[in-house]
Amino acid sequence: MNIGIDIRPLMSPIRTGVGEYAYELLNAVFELDKENKYFLFYNSYSDVSKNIPKWDQENVHYTVTRWPNKVFNGFIRIAGVPKLDKIIKNNIDVFFSPNLNFTSLSKKTKFVITIHDLPFEIFPEFSSLRQRLWHKIINPKKQCQLADIILTPSENTKRDVADIYKINPDKIKVLYHGVKGHPELVSGSPEMLKQVQHDTKQKYNLPDKFILFLGTVESRKNVTGLIEAFEKSFSSLPVPYSLIIAGATGHDFKKIKQCAGASPLKDRIKFIGYVEPAEKPALYSMADLFVYPSFYEGFGFPVIEAMACGTPVITSNRSSLPEVANDAAYLINSNDTASIVRGIVKILTDQRVKENFKTQGIKQAQKFSWNQTARQWLEIIK
Repeated sequence: MNIGIDIRPLMSPIRTGVGEYAYELLNAVFELDKENKYFLFYNSYSDVSKNIPKWDQENVHYTVTRWPNKVFNGFIRIAGVPKLDKIIKNNIDVFFSPNLNFTSLSKKTKFVITIHDLPFEIFPEFSSLRQRLWHKIINPKKQCQLADIILTPSENTKRDVADIYKINPDKIKVLYHGVKGHPELVSGSPEMLKQVQHDTKQKYNLPDKFILFLGTVESRKNVTGLIEAFEKSFSSLPVPYSLIIAGATGHDFKKIKQCAGASPLKDRIKFIGYVEPAEKPALYSMADLFVYPSFYEGFGFPVIEAMACGTPVITSNRSSLPEVANDAAYLINSNDTASIVRGIVKILTDQRVKENFKTQGIKQAQKFSWNQTARQWLEIIK
């Protein structure tokens, strides 16, 4: 088969959720499959080649166009050209988009797309005006209607897509994301892990005892709710903890930063910005507790990543998060600060509870493998 893949999510130097998904999935697929031919497409007027992963297998090829993106996307939106499979010029059988983007294909080419979540439909207040306009122009409903198969990372997102866009559930396939293993396995040995932890701690000037949030720092993740819960739980904790907030900036970041700046514990709240993928395992494993009180997630990568690193997790009892975390995390009501406070105090004051969530989290994380995800993806593509 000739398989076209849209790798435009990999053009950015900062690789957040969708970029991580695209990279890890394709990396696992290319390790498994040496028979089908893959044609990776991206378009950028500026040179972004340094950001694009380099896969040098004989069956992996790149197609690059250098149109200004506004012009390129405008033609696709208004005229339905160019056809991406025609640009590749290799009789593409299937074209895969790992996320929503401006896409136009020939009728003979099968179209598979991943829809990660629909926060812009369910919680538009958590999206900027620019994000809402972009989704309106790109028309996700039409793309779902045109797709031959829609992939979602959870049953929850599958229900959202079927219900909101009136899509036949039979053409929606749940394909759970994978997760990297324990940081000791990633780094190679306990000694190397300690060195990576030491380097990461020095780089970000981290305290010895801290609660961690890692993800895009935006209103949908309920970071202000976490800050409030941290304030209210602080006096009940056995030692003076800090709150570390890691991740790229997102919608309403200024308001979140202002909330932290107005806190009586502002000196114990630290924003460290975007964290490189290679540093994440060390950061997770050094944290005493990982809290992810998001209002809505299609999957929730950081929850499983933290579990894989042996860190106890608190997360929300809504959207896909209970499905992904199962009973391996302490579930809270993200709309109720007192609920988050109870979780923080419970885990950080009861060693038995803390150890139980660490053990259960590691077991839960082992259910998610990129190798398994890649094998299921290949079966779907076939």
